[in-house]
Formats: sequence, C-alpha cells, structure tokens
Amino acid sequence: MIQAHINRIGTAVPRHQVHDAFRIFAGRQIIEARTRTAFARLAERSQIARRFSVLEPDAAATGTTDEFYRVDRFPGTAARMARYEAEAPALAEAACDALGLADEAPRITHIILATCTGFVAPGLDHHLIQRYGIRPSVERSVVGFMGCQAAINALKLAHHIIRSEPEARVLVLNLELCTLHLQPSAEIEQLLCFLLFADGCSAALITADPIGLAMEGFHAALIPEAADQITWRIGDGGFDMTLSGFVPLTLARALPGEAGAILAGAPTSEFDLWAVHPGGRSVLDAVMHGLDLPPAALDASRAVLRDHGNMSSATIMFVLQRMLAADIKRGQRGCALAFGPGLSAETMRFRVA
Repeated sequence: MIQAHINRIGTAVPRHQVHDAFRIFAGRQIIEARTRTAFARLAERSQIARRFSVLEPDAAATGTTDEFYRVDRFPGTAARMARYEAEAPALAEAACDALGLADEAPRITHIILATCTGFVAPGLDHHLIQRYGIRPSVERSVVGFMGCQAAINALKLAHHIIRSEPEARVLVLNLELCTLHLQPSAEIEQLLCFLLFADGCSAALITADPIGLAMEGFHAALIPEAADQITWRIGDGGFDMTLSGFVPLTLARALPGEAGAILAGAPTSEFDLWAVHPGGRSVLDAVMHGLDLPPAALDASRAVLRDHGNMSSATIMFVLQRMLAADIKRGQRGCALAFGPGLSAETMRFRVA
C-alpha cells in the first residue's frame, strides 16, 4: 500500500517578540480589580516565554508603533485583511525557504493552503507559484476557517492525494497571523487571545518517498454539546474568537472515550511520540490526564508553547518539525492531536520512516 510521508518541514515566525508587551497591553483594558488579578494569575501560569507578531509594540505597550492597535482604537475587518495581504507573503516565503522549496518547486504537483486568519484572492497559492516558478497547472486547495486543527485536515488531504497519485509531490502551507485579530474587551475569555496567540508559518513537503514521518491513519471527533466552547466568527471589527475556560475540562472528559478510535485500538504505551497542539498549558495538561500520558510525552508541545505560543493551525507543524529534528528512531509510532471549533478534534497516527 502506498503511504504518504511528511518528508520535511520548514518553519518561520515574524521578527517582533511581543509576549510581555501584549500582556501589558491587555492589562490596560481591565478595570475591575478581580479580573485584573485573575488575568495576572493566568499570565504567570501560561508557560509562554515569547511570542512573535508581524506587528511591533510601542515602547509603552499602549499599542503598536504604526497605531494598528491603540488602547482607545482597534481596526475594522477591512484594515485587518489589508494587513494580512501585505504581511503574509514574506512570512510564507521564509517558511518555504526553510523547507528548501526553490530546489523542489519544479516538481510540486499540488499546493494545499490552510489558514483561518486572513483571506484574499488571488492569494498565497498564486504568490508562491510566481515566486518559486511552480508550474501554473499545479492543483490548488484551500482549507479555510477550520481553526487550530486545520493542519491535520491539510495533511489528510495530502495523504489522500499521494495514495491516489503516488508520483504527486504536495506542498502544505499553514500560515496564521493571529495577532491581527485582538479585540477590545475586559472579559477574561477574550483577553486570553492577548496572552496566547501569535503569528507563524510552516511549509511541509508530502510525498510517497519513505523519508520522515509516514502518515498511517486519521480520526475526527466531535463534541457537539460543547460547540459553543470554541467559536470563530467574522464581524465588523475583525475575526472574533470565543475560547471558553471549560475547554480543558471537556477534553479531559472526552478523550478517554475516544482513545480507542484515535489510536486504532492500540494502547497509549505503544506510542513513543505525542504531537499535541499546544492550545495553552491547561489544554496540554488536559490531554496528558485524559490519555494518561507520562509528563515527558508532551515535552515537544510544551517547548513550542514556551517559544512561540499558539499560532493556530501552524503550531502542530512546529511540534512535528521539532520531532523530525530530534533523535527519533526508525519504527517509532506517534500520534498528533489538534483541536478547533465545534468543539472538535482532528488526530493523525504516524510512524518514523
């Protein structure tokens, strides 16, 4: 049977480190003392050391240097989309250069773009075709607005393409500019966006060549009774996220019942590698407890959270890239999990080629 493999992954982040500045900026919006105390506690326990954005905070942390954000003024949707159109191509090129796309470009047969933080047409697929000389007949697909789990959906599409066309060579790009969608609010759940989210991009090459990580199977799970716990809607003032504090508890309760399907009946002890989307410290803790994993199992995910925060769909690819760069051994089995609106989970079993 033909198997699709994640041969290699390139990653990139913007140059502005914003974690402390955005945390202070969020705090300036809080009036109620109890909320301020709760937010400070969350910030202290976030286990995030740095995050990156295409936006540069001003020295006083009262907004950004170009006044895209100010404490008393936030941009509308059109301005946010214009900024996405201006900033996304350079970040996509940085990830593709890290992948080594220039050498691979003439052989690329398919492009899959996953994003939920900006839309423009013609988009990044057209830009990459022109920038790298990819054949104009390349087949293009966009996985849009599926949230943090979209990378697994994109890999699943690439998996099906390779199995039906073994000679195909698929470029999967995940690009998210989450920091374009911060919203004015004094509510804890909205302020979490200031504390967690960041910008980043990954580019992956998927082929039938037995190099890297072999994708062995996928499973999707829905928790419809928790559909309101993660939502992502487009409003006049940008994209508006709801991220409930109940998400970790919901995952911890649901995962034991889904474990058999996620792991195709195998026990967790048979899996050496765990690539879990670091949606936050409490999300990783919930997965660890829900699947009864040893603490060290999520080291790669916690490292990405610490160094980059939550970059939506790109984040799980940063975790997989760390695994590819580590001392993994042929035959080791792994499982990737990511979560998104619905509440839903997309999962992938893989093996080191």
